[in-house]
Amino acid sequence: MSGPDRSHEDTSDRGPERASDADSERRPDSSGGRGWFGVDRPWTPGGLAVPALLGTVLLAYFVVPFAAFLFRSRRVDVVAGLADPAVRDAIATSLLTAPVSTAVATAFGVPLAYVLSRASFRGKRLVEALVLLPLVVPPIVGGVMLLTVVGRYTPIGAAAAAIGVPLTGSAAGVVLAQTFVAAPFLVVTARAGFDGVDPRLEEASRTMGYGRLRTIRLVSLPLARNAIAAGIVLTFVRAIGEFGATMMVAYTPRTMPTRIRVAFIARGIDAIVPIAIALLAIAVVVVVAVQLLVGTPRRG
Repeated sequence: MSGPDRSHEDTSDRGPERASDADSERRPDSSGGRGWFGVDRPWTPGGLAVPALLGTVLLAYFVVPFAAFLFRSRRVDVVAGLADPAVRDAIATSLLTAPVSTAVATAFGVPLAYVLSRASFRGKRLVEALVLLPLVVPPIVGGVMLLTVVGRYTPIGAAAAAIGVPLTGSAAGVVLAQTFVAAPFLVVTARAGFDGVDPRLEEASRTMGYGRLRTIRLVSLPLARNAIAAGIVLTFVRAIGEFGATMMVAYTPRTMPTRIRVAFIARGIDAIVPIAIALLAIAVVVVVAVQLLVGTPRRG
């Protein structure tokens, strides 16, 4: 008889050390990224101590000025300050112009975002850089740039003034300044939303006989709506808080930020508390309303 087949040798003859080594190779790591004594390693998915600490420092830097400002506002008669006609006019101007600027940015920015997301063409990098330009240029410089195009003594500005629609020192000038500074936020955010839409879904819609525009309306826009809504919020908040470009193009009529500047120079911090609180309240209401209406994306 031939001897036993050594290729099927019982692994029980192995020593305890070799058996344990084999088991460890087959057995997945169940430590969950834990270090000695079951303590999470700081930079593993379960060990968030260090990132949380660093994030808390920045969060505190955000919160402390808000808290200090609200604490200071307790000694100011906010209601009386808001009753000031100049303050009320500034609030009305901002509430009129910021939605218009946001609507203009949305009407032109969403199509541009879709084109940048889906199309490939010569000069695309240049177009992307031009979209980002107002974000990196200081707002006051952006206002100067606008004046070279729509100022009173430029061809465009003179023609607009001749028909009774001055583009400087007017509500139209405020809208121009706000749109220039705030619209890039919408384009960048909406493009990120379109980039997240699977092009195969659009292709499936096209194969079913739907045209490009109808596919965008029925497929692309609904799937990118959260990003577009976020862009609209960012654009509105940036527009209503715009100061630098607005000051250069349309110092009057006063918006809330320009009124804050005037009041601060004339009477100090306490004088700007009522209108600053109104500006903060408007921003908070807009953000909360969008969160309730649109919601936020859920993690899978």
